[in-house]
Amino acid sequence: TPKMLTRKIKLWDINAHITCRLCNGYLIDATTVTECLHTFCRSCLVKYLEENNTCPTCRIVIHQSHPLQYIGHDRTMQDIVYKLVPGLQEAEMKKQREFYHKLGMEVPGDIKGETCSTKQHLDSHRNGETKVDENSNKETSEEKQEEDNDYHRSDEQVSICLECNSSKLRGLKRKWIRCSAQATVLHLKKFIAKKLNLSSFNELDILCNEEILGKDHTLKFVVVTRWRFK
Repeated sequence: TPKMLTRKIKLWDINAHITCRLCNGYLIDATTVTECLHTFCRSCLVKYLEENNTCPTCRIVIHQSHPLQYIGHDRTMQDIVYKLVPGLQEAEMKKQREFYHKLGMEVPGDIKGETCSTKQHLDSHRNGETKVDENSNKETSEEKQEEDNDYHRSDEQVSICLECNSSKLRGLKRKWIRCSAQATVLHLKKFIAKKLNLSSFNELDILCNEEILGKDHTLKFVVVTRWRFK
């Protein structure tokens, strides 16, 4: 019966599966080692791998010289953590906004979008603007359609230059592109293969500072780990 199949569990019973072994906190920007599938906070793992090349949990060698190429963002795990831990995602977004404000930097698009929508909602209630006009349904429908077709334009953006360093390939006519920081190296490979009419994107390698990038690396990760001080 449904009653027999459903049971409640305490959050602390599964804490070991959703916390980072390095900081002992709940996983933030969950990142998994492809070799052994152990997961950590991205910032914790990147800092650890600056001086080590083994998994912090099982000590297996990730890669002798380039361990950062063999880790990847685990969106599924992060979604699970945010759903299980009440208020964690909201608290993390707030910390990120405060961090950017403290440094005097512009808040990235995804965080800014959430802030603006909340502020507009609060302002409208303060001003007593609760009247719904006859075009509201139409506007809501148009806004929803625009959201559905957003294609990650509200994400934090990154501009990159794709230079060809192989005599076997021709360069792109438009080498500068701007896209979501959540796009991966694999996305770039597929994009380049399509533009150059290649039979397979597996023929391509993408490098940064003469170092081959792993296909699961997001552009945000590349910027933070390889281009932060450039």
